[in-house]
Amino acid sequence: MTGTTPATRVTELPVGWLRDHMHEALTIYGEAMGYDASVVAGRYGYAVQHTERPGFRAVGAFEAGRDGERLVGFGYGYLVAPGQWWHDQVRAALDRRTAKRWLPGAFEVCELHVHPDAQSRGLGRRLLHALVEGVPAPVALLSTPDADTKAFRLYHADGFVDLARGHHFPGDARPFAILGARLPLRAVAS
Repeated sequence: MTGTTPATRVTELPVGWLRDHMHEALTIYGEAMGYDASVVAGRYGYAVQHTERPGFRAVGAFEAGRDGERLVGFGYGYLVAPGQWWHDQVRAALDRRTAKRWLPGAFEVCELHVHPDAQSRGLGRRLLHALVEGVPAPVALLSTPDADTKAFRLYHADGFVDLARGHHFPGDARPFAILGARLPLRAVAS
């Protein structure tokens, strides 16, 4: 058949599997974010360290093909805590009241990426919902480039609200939006 969409499954990823396939996952990260290979290579050590954080959880999207399945998307996150780079950056970006309301006990959607060739098929939404489903946290937080992108629209459609806009993280010239959503996420018809 021509013009059909390959079958894709979304599943939770064991920590060991993700560590063994981190280069593959980070290649998707680089493609989806438009980063060059040096930026991607620099993320490897941090990404492996993230797998050791409390509340760590990961999901993957696998596309069926002639030669078996291939990873086409992934997401992971963990519970935020003071002293973590992202937590402290976000804490500094938020006013005191917003930080007090959103940061304690939050789950950070640290990475959520779909390879460009597999985008616009609902995989981002499936990955997001699978990642935060059943997470024992009151809220989920994330940062995303502050632009009218598919990802930004997805997050807003699925209940995320703006906590800060135009924030600059060290090492990236683009402005980012910091978003938060109460958990559980509301179901959205695809």
